[in-house]
Amino acid sequence: MMMAAMFATFILQVTVRYTARAEWIAEAVPFLDPNRHGWTLEFCLLMWVWIVFWGNSFIVRQRDHVIFDIVYTSVNPRLRKWFAIIASVAICVGLLLSLEPTWDKFHILRLKKTPTLSNVFGDWIRVRHVYSIYFAFLLVVALRYAWRTWDIIRNGADADLHHYDELAASSDDGPRISRNDT
Repeated sequence: MMMAAMFATFILQVTVRYTARAEWIAEAVPFLDPNRHGWTLEFCLLMWVWIVFWGNSFIVRQRDHVIFDIVYTSVNPRLRKWFAIIASVAICVGLLLSLEPTWDKFHILRLKKTPTLSNVFGDWIRVRHVYSIYFAFLLVVALRYAWRTWDIIRNGADADLHHYDELAASSDDGPRISRNDT
């Protein structure tokens, strides 16, 4: 829904930009008056921030992240388990330690109005609302890595391995045409 809102706003921006020189269009269709659409850029930026942090908090799985695992996959499973535990704890602690400074910054942002979104959505919207998803990101991802640490302690880290051989084999299972079939 956020991508659709951002895309629709982008299309509106393009339409307004290309019809701005023809004043008769703004007179005939007041909705396309370029003076009313300064908010579209800020709204697209807001949607992008929310898409990135919402997606990384709730949608992107651990195995979907880009990782450099040459050393990780080459060590024995016991050492791999400790690598995973240390990395998960470090990420969790780092994110949790940044909650307090983030909250302090959010306290200040409650006073600042957005430059253009307030004109469209009302005077209640503040910069704090735009970036509030970052606070949720810090908390949710820290909880996900705390859960991951617990899961690795219980089950080991072998589930983290990418099974490249299995992926390669499954991609080779497609239909084949032999010389006799042609």
